[in-house]
Amino acid sequence: MATSISGKRVAFLATDGVEEVEYTQPRQAVEEAGGTAELVSIKDGEIQAVNHMDKAGTYPVDKQVRDAAATDYDALVLPGGVANPDFLRTDPDAVRFVRDFFSAGKPVAAICHGPWTLIEAGVVDGRTLTSWPSLRTDLANAGATWVDEPVFVDDGLVTSRKPDDIPAFCDKILEEIAHAR
Repeated sequence: MATSISGKRVAFLATDGVEEVEYTQPRQAVEEAGGTAELVSIKDGEIQAVNHMDKAGTYPVDKQVRDAAATDYDALVLPGGVANPDFLRTDPDAVRFVRDFFSAGKPVAAICHGPWTLIEAGVVDGRTLTSWPSLRTDLANAGATWVDEPVFVDDGLVTSRKPDDIPAFCDKILEEIAHAR
């Protein structure tokens, strides 16, 4: 039986350079499970996704992060791509938004390079997580323990390495949202 998250609102924080499948497939999983997904970004209009380094589709922004609050959502998803989290981690509103989910004890999921924004928000110290391998040193320097696993869950924080891991990532996101306090 599929996990239901009917009535739950999930923010997807992303901007230009988001890895397309790391945004679209988790969003589809949330919507198919009965949740409402909203694209929150540091800009308005639409964002440009990528397939590795090549341009892919564009996606309409539902809300700018400066106008968003963690209290409006049940969970947060941080898709990867190299440029996307690099832009997000330099935006004070995006960093605040991420930090507020942790302060509220709400589920947060990050894949690939997504944990860069978690590092900037100061929320990885003492946690165990996975990511794209090149973030291993960054995460260790921020006080995290890095593991090379398809998906890892640490007290509501779901992390994953890469697009190949998306099915397991989506399953764990839905489980965490469904069982969140």
